[in-house]
Amino acid sequence: MLVLYNIPHRDCGQYSQGGAADGDTYRDFVDAVAEGIGDRPATVVLEPDAVLHLVDGCTPQEYHEERYDLLKGAVATLKGLKNTKVYLDAGNAGWGNPDQIHEPLKRAGIEQADGFAVNVSNFYTTEDSIAYGKELSAKVGGKHFVIDTSRNGNGPYTGGDPDERWCNPPGRALGETPTTRTADPLVDAYLWIKRPGESDGECKGGPKAGEWWEDYALDLARASTS
Repeated sequence: MLVLYNIPHRDCGQYSQGGAADGDTYRDFVDAVAEGIGDRPATVVLEPDAVLHLVDGCTPQEYHEERYDLLKGAVATLKGLKNTKVYLDAGNAGWGNPDQIHEPLKRAGIEQADGFAVNVSNFYTTEDSIAYGKELSAKVGGKHFVIDTSRNGNGPYTGGDPDERWCNPPGRALGETPTTRTADPLVDAYLWIKRPGESDGECKGGPKAGEWWEDYALDLARASTS
């Protein structure tokens, strides 16, 4: 399983800011990824938050057309491979409404993809994620989806600053172990897309976004067995 997370203007300048310098650099990156995969089996989750941030206003309007073009091109390139499945990130059960994102997903190439991914790097329960995914699936041609269960064992955090509930929240737990045996035929897999123990950013004592945080990983594991 691979996660492509290199879209230009990534994360709107927040904790995980960065990405490719421009569109051509991103296209070269995707071509290199495709060459690296070759004919080997692979599952790719494509650009967490990239479509969501077009919808919620986080990404400036001037970048929208290019981003749709880059995502659609990435889907086409990766689906041109023999054994690669592609799931385009589609937000989570708590961010908004499927009515807001189904048309943007179509512009981003969902029709050519195998499906979409929900709850990436988030904490909404598997039950809520299935409900959200099924509602969205009905609006994008019955596409299947995968769910990130890496940290959703106790559901979302409801304390503290509402704007930072996504960032290293305490008391969370590992969710279902990765498997293709799921509770619904539309759900292709439960996956640990966000690696448990990987920091969301420098909040609540954490290291930089993406860096390993052993104490948090242990807390997730302990909470899942209590």
